[in-house]
Amino acid sequence: MRFPLMSKIEDYKHIFAVAGLTGILLLASPAFSIFLRLPDGEKFSELWILGPEHMMENYPFKVRFGENYKVYIGVGNHMDSSAYYLVYVKLRNQTEPLPNVTAETPSPLLPIFVYSIFLENGGTWEQLLNFSFQDVSFNGDRCLVGNLMVNGVTVNVDKYALWDSENNGYFYQLFLELWIYDAASRNFRFHNRFVGLWLNVTNI
Repeated sequence: MRFPLMSKIEDYKHIFAVAGLTGILLLASPAFSIFLRLPDGEKFSELWILGPEHMMENYPFKVRFGENYKVYIGVGNHMDSSAYYLVYVKLRNQTEPLPNVTAETPSPLLPIFVYSIFLENGGTWEQLLNFSFQDVSFNGDRCLVGNLMVNGVTVNVDKYALWDSENNGYFYQLFLELWIYDAASRNFRFHNRFVGLWLNVTNI
């Protein structure tokens, strides 16, 4: 299976490293945020992922059952007022849907972990996201992940990925969605920002 816009999964690693670098510009589409220039006074929110050394490199990619991995995730508020955010952590395989930034709709997948964040204008929040794949099995051309441990909490996911012969792996994507509280509707709404990491689950 060929991933959209890229011929090799290695290219995705670079794309999401760039997404971490340019997460502060996530307004319309994370994939094109590098080309955006913010007008003076523009209201926006930041969402980013950094690697385990708190830098924009060495992101986890090849992951193995039972091993622990970590990244830093962050949110910044430049909305010209205090804001209440939720960060949804979600997991998908190669075929499940991402958020639609054109329609400004989130992925229909359920979150496996949720962060609740209140920030004053100009404030930032950052925290380690620790994760490990648990209860992983391989059968023929499919990999089944039974549980994912996130920040010490075991979450049942029961999600399978098919072997990708072109890119040599079983690929899952761990991604974050940013939601913001809307006072008018008295509810949270998708803030049209997301970032993520492709992960190749291996038994080697």
